[in-house]
Amino acid sequence: MKFLRCKPETIKDTGKKVAIIGAGPAGLGAAGILRCKGHHVTVYDMNPEPGGMIMFGIPVTRIPKEPIRRGIKELADAGVKFVLRTKVDMTKSYGLMDKVVEPQERVHLEDIIKESDAVLIATGTWKTRDMKVPGEDLPWVYPAVEWLVALHMALYGYKPWEKVPPLEGRVLVIGGGLTAADAVLVPLTYEQLKGKVKEVVLSYRRTKEYAPMGPREIDHLIAAGAKYWELTQPIEFFEKDGKRYVKFVRMRLVRTSAEKRPKPVPIEGSEFVEEFDYVLKAVGVVPTPPVEDGCCGIKVDSSGVIVTDDRFTTTREGVFAAGDVRHGPSLIGPALKSGMDAAKHIHEYLMSKA
Repeated sequence: MKFLRCKPETIKDTGKKVAIIGAGPAGLGAAGILRCKGHHVTVYDMNPEPGGMIMFGIPVTRIPKEPIRRGIKELADAGVKFVLRTKVDMTKSYGLMDKVVEPQERVHLEDIIKESDAVLIATGTWKTRDMKVPGEDLPWVYPAVEWLVALHMALYGYKPWEKVPPLEGRVLVIGGGLTAADAVLVPLTYEQLKGKVKEVVLSYRRTKEYAPMGPREIDHLIAAGAKYWELTQPIEFFEKDGKRYVKFVRMRLVRTSAEKRPKPVPIEGSEFVEEFDYVLKAVGVVPTPPVEDGCCGIKVDSSGVIVTDDRFTTTREGVFAAGDVRHGPSLIGPALKSGMDAAKHIHEYLMSKA
C-alpha cells in the first residue's frame, strides 16, 4: 500500500513543520502528500507501530500487513518522522482502549500546535459504541474493537497473550457492520483460537440485505462456520447459578419515510434467553478526538466529530482534521482520500504563510 506520492529525490525542503496526530489511513495519506511537498512531517500515534486500524483492527486474513509496512517504510525513508507509543492530550480518555494500547508517553496537543506550522488531527474511531442495556459492563461482555486491537497487539508481539481477554466456548457477536464481520471471522480462522471457540453466533437486528457488511459477507461468515440470527436484539446480559446468559427480543422491520432502511421494532412478548460464554459488541464505533469540545480552541460536536469547514480547517487556525474523526466511521478508501485532500489544503495554508 503506497502512501508516498513522489520519488524522494524530488523533494524540495520548505522548512515548514507539520504535525499529524494519528497514523491510520488518513494520517498516512496526508503524510505522503505533505512530505512530497517538502514539509517536515512528524506523525504521532499511541500504538507501537503505524497503521492504525488497518494494522491492529482488521484481520490479517482480510488485509495483509506487509504491504502496509512497506508503504510506511517508504514514508520513513523519505524523512517522515514517527513518534510512537505516544498519546496526544493529557486528559482525553479512550476508555478501555487506553488500557489495551498502554501508551508510554503523553503530549499535550497545545504544545504540538505551538511547535508546528500546521497540525492535522486524524485520530479515527477507537471506541466501541455502548448498547445502553443492563449487564453490558459484565467482564465477559467485550467491546469488539478493543478486543480485536488487544489480540493483534499480542499477535505482533507487542503484548503477552495473557493480557488478551479470553475467548472460548460459545461466543455471541452483535452487529451488522464490518467490525462485527471481523469479530466473527477472527475466532473462526485464527489458529490461536481454534480449539477454544466452539461456536460463533452473529446477532443482527435487521435482515442481511440491510446489513452494512452486505449479504455476501454474511453468507461468507456462514460458510466459514458461523450461525446467523437475524431480526434479533440482545436487551440484557446477566448471570445465574454460575452461568452466563443473554436475553434477546425478536424484531420486525417497519418502513418509515424518515429512514433509508426499515426501522427494527421489538415484537412484544418475543423475548428469549440463550446461554453464551463470551460476547463481542460490534454495534458501531465513535470518533475519538484527542481533546474535549473547546480545548485548544477546537470545537467537537456531540457525536465526537471535530467540526471543520470545507477546507478541513477546525475552529483553531492552523489546525485541520481528516478521516473518521472529521466525518464519522467510514471505510479505508474514504479515510485515506480524506487525509490526502486535507493535505492539499494544509499545503495551500502553509504556502500562504510563507
